[in-house]
Amino acid sequence: MNARLLRLAMAGFLTGAAAVASTVVPTAAFAHGDVTPQAVDTTGLDKLGEDWRDANPYRGNPRAIEIGSSAFNQNCARCHGLGAVSGGIAPDLRFLDKGDIGDEWFKERVINGSIRNGVTYMPRFGEALGQEALWAIRSWLETVHEE
Repeated sequence: MNARLLRLAMAGFLTGAAAVASTVVPTAAFAHGDVTPQAVDTTGLDKLGEDWRDANPYRGNPRAIEIGSSAFNQNCARCHGLGAVSGGIAPDLRFLDKGDIGDEWFKERVINGSIRNGVTYMPRFGEALGQEALWAIRSWLETVHEE
């Protein structure tokens, strides 16, 4: 094949690849993926029992923060973004109030999920993950908090 035909073939290939990428990539980028809760190993955290605490009992606990970081990536990042930096699909959790005020909203949302007009925007995670894992996530969220 001469150089001119090779350049034309490559240009055609690249044009076709760009067309495919422009139609496939945006769809994948906006997909939520599987929202089935992933198990969280809470070894090293005090057991909290059946009744949900009103305030985060693990606030500032280094082990809880470590577990919470991993648990967030496994269960929350697909909607709330890596590092809790939302791309607009779900609330940016870096701006969730710190302390007991933020705990109240967090607890209600993770237990009950979010359903609007019959559409599930966030599934219920309370029973699936348990309060140890969820309070660990909350502990980690406070480390990335922004005003």
